[in-house]
Amino acid sequence: DWSSDVCSSDLCQAETGAAAGMAAGAATEMLGGSPSQVGHAVALAQQATLGLVCDPLGGLVELPCVFRNATGAAIAMAAVEMALAGVTFAIPVDEVIDVMGEIGHEMDVRYRETAGGGLAATPTGRRLARERLVQIKRSDA
Repeated sequence: DWSSDVCSSDLCQAETGAAAGMAAGAATEMLGGSPSQVGHAVALAQQATLGLVCDPLGGLVELPCVFRNATGAAIAMAAVEMALAGVTFAIPVDEVIDVMGEIGHEMDVRYRETAGGGLAATPTGRRLARERLVQIKRSDA
């Protein structure tokens, strides 16, 4: 099962990218697209997220994940419009999905859902994470 293989890499490319791909494919289907157009929509959306790191501040999904999901929705809609307009992606959708898994497995662990790299590791990212964790502890008390 490719989805568990890709998602095991804990990367935004797998979460945001797979969601964008599924949304693009579903919307293309709902708007009357052919199976080929659905595949192109999925490929167009997913290829746009390849290599996207998972770097939540403090391990929490509020930042940057919420914004990346909104961006993924925009990517999905652009992929739908392109596919329905007859734009095709040169790489078949199955190969795009396979590459996503390959990239996820090869990417350094800092860029997986560890909050050890990317935006989470910047000075501001670390400060915001500490502040958010203090807020959570106060609300639990």
